[in-house]
Order: sequence, then C-alpha cells, then structure tokens
Amino acid sequence: MRVILIAVLFLVSCFTTVAQEPTSALAEKRVSLTERAIALDGSGASALEATLKTTALNGAEDSPVTNIRMVVRNSGTVAYAFVSGLVTFYDGSGVRCGEGLFKADALSVDESFETDTPGIRIRCSPSTWRIVANNLLPRVAMNGVNSAGASLGRTNLNLVISVDGEEHPIQLDKPMVVKLGDTQRTIILREAP
Repeated sequence: MRVILIAVLFLVSCFTTVAQEPTSALAEKRVSLTERAIALDGSGASALEATLKTTALNGAEDSPVTNIRMVVRNSGTVAYAFVSGLVTFYDGSGVRCGEGLFKADALSVDESFETDTPGIRIRCSPSTWRIVANNLLPRVAMNGVNSAGASLGRTNLNLVISVDGEEHPIQLDKPMVVKLGDTQRTIILREAP
C-alpha cells in the first residue's frame, strides 16, 4: 500500500512539474544573429520584430560588448503609445551571456525604429538571441476607438456618482463599494440626465 501511495505521489509531482513548463506556442524563440527575432503579445501573436545592426558581438568576461544597435518593427495590427522589451543573447551552448532593455514611444502599425540597449554587457560571442515584449501600451483615440478600429465602449457620457444621495461627477463606468469608518458605502454610477 505504501509503495502504491509513493508511486502516485511521484506521478502527481511529475505532472505538476510538466504543467509549469511554458507552452512552446507562447514562448519567444531564440534565433541566429542574422535572423529576425519576434516578440509576442499576450495572445501569442507577433507584436514586434527585431534585426541586429551591430555585427561585431565578440565579448569576453574582461571586455564585454556594452552597446548594440537594432531595428525594431511593429509587426502587429495595433498602434502603440509605448513599447518596451528585453533583448537577450546566448552563447553556443545556450547559456545566457547578455541582456539589455529597449523602448520606444508612439509606434504605428508596420513602423520601425532604430534603438540601442542601455546597460547591456555581452560577455561571450553569442550565437543566438531573442526579444521579449515587456510593455505594449496601445494607443487610444480620444473618441473611444483604439487604433485597430475596435470600440472601447460608451463614449461622451456624463456620469455622476451617487454616495448616500449626494451626486458627484465621475468618469468611471462600474460601481464601487467603499468602507468609510465602520460602515460600507455603495457607490452607484449612472448616466446624468
């Protein structure tokens, strides 16, 4: 009976470990230095593509490469107000040997920008690299429609908040519960007449 219980616990721990592995469909792939690296958005679609402009990447522990140039292109269908990400380099055995950050403001669909990676220190002669998008903040138009054309909800509404019968204008669209002292107050948002 103990042997069966130990075997079941071992199998459950194996399944739990496998469940923690990232799915290959949602992971950014490492590519050779001459290929385009692709960063994915939250749904697994291509958001950014990058190519290296710097070709001499022969770093060492005592003399690391401290600056690179790359071109990043918005390969998605959404214009962004801000993008940032991480570029990572790997040696021939797959060990990470350098990483740096990149960022840009106001990136339209199919637009590219050239950037460097401040703070990078490549301590090897890398053979592969990848990029990961950390922040993809979509640009939103003032009329409530984002750059992809999808409506973000009701627009141009005059909303008021009613707290115990006292009305205050507000720009939120969902009710809130606030604790004031020992009592909870329900705040109801509704459209003004």
